[in-house]
Amino acid sequence: MSENQNKPTTTNTVEAGKTTAIISYITIIGTIIAYVMNKDKKNTFAAFHIRQMIGLSLALLVNSFIGEFSSWAARAIGILLFVLWIIGFIGAIQGEEKKMPLLGDLFQDWFKGI
Repeated sequence: MSENQNKPTTTNTVEAGKTTAIISYITIIGTIIAYVMNKDKKNTFAAFHIRQMIGLSLALLVNSFIGEFSSWAARAIGILLFVLWIIGFIGAIQGEEKKMPLLGDLFQDWFKGI
């Protein structure tokens, strides 16, 4: 994968979508608000981060079910998911389309319609 695939096409795209991208990382409600904000604008930078956060939110939901069976596993996974959230959030603030390690490619593929 080349470096150009990880970068938005223009600086204007990043600046126009940066606020929406940042909002998407503020709880699931922020993700929903960002999705609605981006629905008409179709900003590719914002959509990238919305897809990442939707996937992360689903991973958190799955982790809550894991917690019903094994609290130590859920805690370990929860820490990993928190680290992934930090990586995504910092990427949105810095104006980068940086995929979350391990799961980012899957999230982009699964939610490509967003």
